[in-house]
Amino acid sequence: MKEIGVGMLGFGFMGKAHTYGYKTIPLYYSDLPFKIKLVGVCTAHMETAEAARQSNGFEFATTDPDQIFSREDIQVVNICTPNVFHKDAVIKALETGKHVYCDKPLTVSCDEAREILACLEGKNLTTRVVFHNRFFPATMRAKELIDEGRIGKVLSFRASYLHSGSVDPDKPIGWKLDKRLGGGGVLFDLGSHILDLMYYLLGEYRSLLAKTVTIYPRRPTKSGEMIEVEAEDQVLILAEMKNGAFGSIEASKIATGTNDELRFEIHGDKGALRFNLMDPNWLEYYDNTVSDRPHGGVRGFTRIECVQRYEKPGGEFISPKAAIGWIRAHVHSLYCFLRAVYEGKPASPSFHDGAYIQYVMEKAYESDRLSQWVTL
Repeated sequence: MKEIGVGMLGFGFMGKAHTYGYKTIPLYYSDLPFKIKLVGVCTAHMETAEAARQSNGFEFATTDPDQIFSREDIQVVNICTPNVFHKDAVIKALETGKHVYCDKPLTVSCDEAREILACLEGKNLTTRVVFHNRFFPATMRAKELIDEGRIGKVLSFRASYLHSGSVDPDKPIGWKLDKRLGGGGVLFDLGSHILDLMYYLLGEYRSLLAKTVTIYPRRPTKSGEMIEVEAEDQVLILAEMKNGAFGSIEASKIATGTNDELRFEIHGDKGALRFNLMDPNWLEYYDNTVSDRPHGGVRGFTRIECVQRYEKPGGEFISPKAAIGWIRAHVHSLYCFLRAVYEGKPASPSFHDGAYIQYVMEKAYESDRLSQWVTL
């Protein structure tokens, strides 16, 4: 049986989430045609790398990324470092013939994304940017219903990804709010997810009007020093899609009362769809072609019980009727990527998709800077 060796760069929150995926895939998917081997883990500090090795079964720990890139028994490099380090790691991995699974966003700029695509050209390698929200049964079902024409011509939409983690002015700043570390603010962190999900469901963007908000101009560091904040806490976007749909997109970390609320409403001339990540078991579907006579008929939103109904070889463990959670979509994203690696096929969302979202975000920043609509 073919063995896929994995090298992990970075082992913070997302490194743990991806490692959970590698370790649990054999439980979720029966009769795998490949084995997964956790070979090496690399972090900036040896003590964290060694702790990750001991607790998760990696064969070795290191602070030198070249020890990951140079190993012949590593076929997949998984990148979970801060954004500013993505480009160099991705290019080095591609140059050494590795398949790459990279956390979002792909890079910190369009220029860096173009460098990656240029390096990828001509190489038969599988790549994925981790836009895992595509991999819930509910969001996959939404894509199917749209592609089947069930909601007809898409007329309008509204989508948002809301957190409340930046409401407290005394909360120490992390790297995601530090543009020196490629944080990029809420647009890169949450906005990339919701922009990609609308791209997945509705296609490419035609034009944007964006406004960003930084609620507190100064925040403390972990050491207590007050520094200027350049990264935004909220972004609001009006978007026109190439399919003619018009809608709004918001990403915010100052939405008091929210936890991890990714949601969308999509309205067509034949029907509509609604989804909220805080209730991820259900996709709501409205069939506008059903008669409303007599007394409303049977017209109204239907809650489709997507739950954990993954196609085989998934969907057997855990029960397809058991409630789904955030981590499950990560596992399915990773499984689909490894399956593509095994079969020698491309994966989606690929680095080309990641580069496109990088371009969309750059145009959003351009719109905010110019205070006008921009065309993509």
